[in-house]
Amino acid sequence: MVIKVYIASSSGSTSIKKQQQDVMGFLTVNKIEFEECDIAANEANRKWMRENIPEESRPATGNPLPPQIFNDSKYCGDYEAFFYAREDNAVYAFLGLTAPPGSKEAEALAKKEQQ
Repeated sequence: MVIKVYIASSSGSTSIKKQQQDVMGFLTVNKIEFEECDIAANEANRKWMRENIPEESRPATGNPLPPQIFNDSKYCGDYEAFFYAREDNAVYAFLGLTAPPGSKEAEALAKKEQQ
């Protein structure tokens, strides 16, 4: 299983660049392996990303904007979904991964199971 982060290396949008850095920085700090898929430099990446985002997750108008996050070919979500998962200490669940022992998320899950 590989986490894939679809980004645009040549985005003119400061907020998109910050969001991409935020996602990749979080994954790096938490030692979660991921693959960066550039939709600006690679047409196949752009096409694949757009085709694999579920209908209900697409914007009403225009194309989905990066960053978009997948676990292999399973869609996890966009930056907003990632942001909320991080706020709730649920990023590993969001990514479809098992939270490592000792992480905030694993501790939160253990507490829930004890209740």
